[in-house]
Amino acid sequence: MLRTTLATISILAALALPAQAADDGIAAPTLRASVTVTSDVVRVGDLIDNAGSAALIPVYRSPDLGTTGALPVAQVLSVLRAKQVIGVMTGDIKEVSVTRLARTFANKDLELAVASALERRFGLGDAANITVTFDRGVSELRLDASNTGALQPVATRYDARSGRFDLSFEIANDNNPAPTKLRFTGTAIETVEVAVLTRDIERAELLKASDLALERRPKAEVIGEPASRDRTVGMQLRRPMRAGTPIRVADIVKPDFVQRDQNVTIIYQVPGLYLTTRGKAIESGAEGDTVSVLNLQSKRTLTGVVTGRGQVTVQGASQSAPVAPAVEQTSSLQRETPAAAALAQSLIQTPASPAQIAQAQIPQVQVSPAKSE
Repeated sequence: MLRTTLATISILAALALPAQAADDGIAAPTLRASVTVTSDVVRVGDLIDNAGSAALIPVYRSPDLGTTGALPVAQVLSVLRAKQVIGVMTGDIKEVSVTRLARTFANKDLELAVASALERRFGLGDAANITVTFDRGVSELRLDASNTGALQPVATRYDARSGRFDLSFEIANDNNPAPTKLRFTGTAIETVEVAVLTRDIERAELLKASDLALERRPKAEVIGEPASRDRTVGMQLRRPMRAGTPIRVADIVKPDFVQRDQNVTIIYQVPGLYLTTRGKAIESGAEGDTVSVLNLQSKRTLTGVVTGRGQVTVQGASQSAPVAPAVEQTSSLQRETPAAAALAQSLIQTPASPAQIAQAQIPQVQVSPAKSE
């Protein structure tokens, strides 16, 4: 009892006479407006500068990890007086804010820790492609600020069939030789980024940017190479597909420049000759495809390559000379030569026999370049 009384008297002597203490060269105890703590209790030394031997006396429970609380000055002084701490200078402070420091792990940080622990294991790929879902909704995890170490996986279990994981981590603690232990359970599935249809699309429609959304889907749902959005825009589907369907590279084709039964311009071109005439496509084709067309004048069926929208260049035409845009006319000759005239006649007129048809095929015609005059 006597020792307790003497201790109280010493505290009072240190705190009760700030003016005299100043005269003696001892700084007066002063209340702080803002307090930061790392432990679960607030002590006199946290609240007051120059608290002296009273600094370690606990006075409050700390706020929750990572949060801030406010205390009116009158309430603080009342609590301090109950602890035999008096004579504190407050200045113009109205309230004291107390913040408890914490180490915070956001949900994304925890997902990345789990994905990194599973990366390239159990048949999974890169961590960036592993989607993690925890059994309990984890928005963020707050730990005492003394947990300064890295999240270290110490036990890993994973079921490739169900995607279930059970992982244990440890974090080094500055205040405790024993590390902090954490355990997480949930599902982890490898995903791929793929373009997904936002509406039902027919085969003949050109895909626009608004028809596509970029999503992550389980890798098992996308058999084959997934199609990116940039690669898909402007293409056509091989078959009608419904909204929400992920698109693979195998599902898209270049758009048809020629549609079946469409009126087209047939281009015949060999050195020294450029001839166009009207025709009708017998089948559809994209740029570069080989299709059959009907010459509407000669009623002859020819095979050509789609070189533009509504434009077919007959096979056997010279590829060294550039193909000029088709002219909207029945026929045109760059240079009138006997051989060219004969070729034009054979292309435009209906042959009298199959033999004549065979003789009139473009690949069999040899036209010499005209000599300059």
